[in-house]
Amino acid sequence: MFSRLKSAARILLKGEPKIKKRNPIPAITPEELEEIKQFFPREKFFILGHARSGTTLLMRLARLHPEVHCNYQAHFFSRKPMLKSLVDSPEAEEWLTRKSNRWNQGRDLSPLVLRAAADFIMERDAAREGKSIIGDKSPSSTIHAQVVRDAHALYPDAKIIYIVRDGRDVLISERFRNFVEESKFLTAEDKRIISDLKTDSAPFSDGRRSIFTETSIRNIAKRWADDLHEIDSEGVKLYGEKYISLRYEDLLTQPFVEMSRLWKFLSVKKISKTLEKQLLDEMSSNPDEEWQAKRNEGIASFLPKGQAGNWQRLFTARDKALFKEVAGEMLVKWGYEQDLNW
Repeated sequence: MFSRLKSAARILLKGEPKIKKRNPIPAITPEELEEIKQFFPREKFFILGHARSGTTLLMRLARLHPEVHCNYQAHFFSRKPMLKSLVDSPEAEEWLTRKSNRWNQGRDLSPLVLRAAADFIMERDAAREGKSIIGDKSPSSTIHAQVVRDAHALYPDAKIIYIVRDGRDVLISERFRNFVEESKFLTAEDKRIISDLKTDSAPFSDGRRSIFTETSIRNIAKRWADDLHEIDSEGVKLYGEKYISLRYEDLLTQPFVEMSRLWKFLSVKKISKTLEKQLLDEMSSNPDEEWQAKRNEGIASFLPKGQAGNWQRLFTARDKALFKEVAGEMLVKWGYEQDLNW
């Protein structure tokens, strides 16, 4: 009781104590980069893309090459709490910068700690696979350009691969995934749509009735457009020739051409023609489709998975108008339409 009274008196006299904030985590320096690559020498890359844009397929195809390994969903930079949470506190900063800490040479050790943690996680997997180039794929649906900035602060030497898919098909795929998973974010109106879809799917199959609410179209279309604009702009700005983009639809129609381009970008030593058959074999399976069927067959069977152009069958006139309003210009920019007259 006495302690509480003293604390209350202190607050009355001096005000609320200030909450100490951590200073920004510094970027890794060129000297630190050279040092850490002595311990973790494998080349790194990161696959980014809006959710439901083919990041998983691209990961599966990339690691077919004997020099390349890729795993997924580390979310080092793309979903909270993220990698930087390991040192993102005043206490961690104080520990890693204090003058009596003779290991830090007068500099915040945070970027080295973060880089070493991520490098070890990735290189451990690559060593098991016997591969020399290692990457992670993590969708970038909500944080957008900040993903690229945070990655560049620790991995200015890495390569960034960004996969883009027609936003109208992204919209449909994301919507059905939420339906299949019975997402906690579904509204009462969403649930009525699901119930009606299960009862009679015909009106939803030919553009007479929409699977979307206006809110769902606006929200997803805006996230998609923001993701494309911000990540592509920041990728080009920060990474230059170490940044590359591709379209999911091109990957479907010419997989060997697109993957050869990406493997060359990753600086592999050789691309064997035998990889073409391996690519086609890998693309013939769809683990996500199988998972959705097990989770909710009644809904999952309505939508062919992984195909391009599903929107043409499912969009209503209202859906088209709303998407054009929010993200139509981005379709033109990425070559999905010549203009807004679709």
